[in-house]
Amino acid sequence: MEAATFGESLQMGDLEIRPDEFTAFARGEPLALTPRELALLTALARRSDRIVSRAELYSAVWQQPFSEDNRSVDVYIGKLRQKLEAALPEQRYIHTHFGFGYRFAPERDGALQVFHNAATDR
Repeated sequence: MEAATFGESLQMGDLEIRPDEFTAFARGEPLALTPRELALLTALARRSDRIVSRAELYSAVWQQPFSEDNRSVDVYIGKLRQKLEAALPEQRYIHTHFGFGYRFAPERDGALQVFHNAATDR
């Protein structure tokens, strides 16, 4: 799993990720994420400016070589989506780009929201 920068906080819409504290919050309430789900969420958030391939996500989170028949990323994306949608039903964070990968960007009512890294915005 990716190493976090100490004190790093990733804020996107109503979602806050604190990788160094191994926590994520939806509107200030803690999300019940497994370590793998949190690592996947963090990997996506850090790459929010682009589409990320399954292979890149697998390498970043599982730190092993990726095999095309491995569906682990897809399974965990599904679990992560369920938890995010339960906590923030009016927002979509994870977008599938079939044949390419996933893009992480909060959208509410079709409008893209702003992402910032709280550690660098101070």
